[in-house]
Amino acid sequence: QVQLVESGGGSVQAGESLRLSCTMSGFDRYTNLMAWFRQVPGQEREGVAAMDAAGMVTSYADSVKGRFTISRDIAKNTVWLQMNSLKAEDTGMYTCAAGRMRSGRWLAADEYTAWGQGTQVTVSS
Repeated sequence: QVQLVESGGGSVQAGESLRLSCTMSGFDRYTNLMAWFRQVPGQEREGVAAMDAAGMVTSYADSVKGRFTISRDIAKNTVWLQMNSLKAEDTGMYTCAAGRMRSGRWLAADEYTAWGQGTQVTVSS
């Protein structure tokens, strides 16, 4: 059973950076997709960045392209989300997820079967 634990959230000013980490364990050979999602109360969960297991292919939401980078340290079983030039609209609960490629919609929540508890990011303008 895949287990995911996030860390690295916090409160920052607009324009600053944060790096989130997600430590993963319990992978099976079918888990080949990792992603970060964010959610604000009252809104749907939004996929912001995703990558394949090899870390060779990535996908980003238009709202974060050029500012966020997803990466993976295979040896440490950790997935990172580097967030630069943060904006107030980036505020939300950030959750990492793992799943198996099925539909090709990498930023869709239903592509994923394992979720962490989330870490809060608050950006003040």
